[in-house]
Amino acid sequence: MVAEVIGGVVSGSLALIADAGHMLTDAAAIGMALFAMWIAERGATIERTYGYYRTEILAAFINALALWLIVGWILWEAFHRFRLDEHHVDGWPVLIVGVGGLLINIAAAWILHRSSGHSINVEGAFQHVLADLMGSVGVVISGVVIILTRWTLIDPILSVVIGLLILYSSWNLVMQVFRVLLEGVPEHIDVYKLCSDIEELPGVTVIHDVHVWTITSGNEVLTAHVLVDPAFAGSDQNLLDQMQGIIKLRYTIEHVTIQLERSAIQCDVESHHVGHLEHAQRPIGV
Repeated sequence: MVAEVIGGVVSGSLALIADAGHMLTDAAAIGMALFAMWIAERGATIERTYGYYRTEILAAFINALALWLIVGWILWEAFHRFRLDEHHVDGWPVLIVGVGGLLINIAAAWILHRSSGHSINVEGAFQHVLADLMGSVGVVISGVVIILTRWTLIDPILSVVIGLLILYSSWNLVMQVFRVLLEGVPEHIDVYKLCSDIEELPGVTVIHDVHVWTITSGNEVLTAHVLVDPAFAGSDQNLLDQMQGIIKLRYTIEHVTIQLERSAIQCDVESHHVGHLEHAQRPIGV
């Protein structure tokens, strides 16, 4: 980062300075991810019964917001460069520093990629480094073009391209964060199929008031009410064990709470969300 700041000032390259600013946020993003993991390890309390797991999601959200603010600054600076008739950029410092930054970012991305699929928090840090990796590629290209052609306009053009690539690559992270914060159903879980699997069990009449959401990456929760056939002569505990087995083994949901009911009257005083479960998915045109 220090090398890119010095190289950017010496060479006059916006791409180098923008990449240095982004590398600074990389360090902050990784530090924030580690801090969030440390906080998340604290146990649950009477005030926070789920503990501090959501800290990781908030860290990912802050990382995504920081990425978009950086893009805004890059586009703003590039706009001013486009308005200038000519801006001197020395290609060799851009190329040399860009290659060094590229090698460092490849190493950092490789380290973070191994865990990014298991944590939205680590994914946020990984997206920062990946965006910086793309920035380093742009810097190297900019240096080569300036050395060979003296066409300095390539510098703000590639800065804009880098900014747009960062927006594109971070969009999925933002959507994952919003899905968790809005307590949406995890992408890998089909609620219709889950309900169907439960209702196929002998003795089950209907499953309703189903809620599935994510506390943090890899930590899903399900709560539901299950109406049992009054004529069912089997063991309620065995039936409950079967349902929990299906939910945990087939859908990898570890935190399961199911309320068994023998009569719909037990639900009269409660407000349930059942409308979306009454309409099975149908093919278009049917």
